[in-house]
Amino acid sequence: MRYAIVIEQGATSYGAYIPDLPGCVAVAETLEEVRMLIQEAIEFHLEGLKSDGDALPQPRSICEYVEASFV
Repeated sequence: MRYAIVIEQGATSYGAYIPDLPGCVAVAETLEEVRMLIQEAIEFHLEGLKSDGDALPQPRSICEYVEASFV
């Protein structure tokens, strides 16, 4: 499965979350590290759902960018 992730830069760290997997988050000092940690968090989250007998959420979120122009 392929899930959309959101990465936000804070004052001293990066945070990441998955809109389709509430509660699945990661925080790290570098962008590279937060990408690695969110990958691990997704796998851990899905393994937990599966072991509990819960259905795995289907990816539904779509990521797009919009250009904003102003005068």
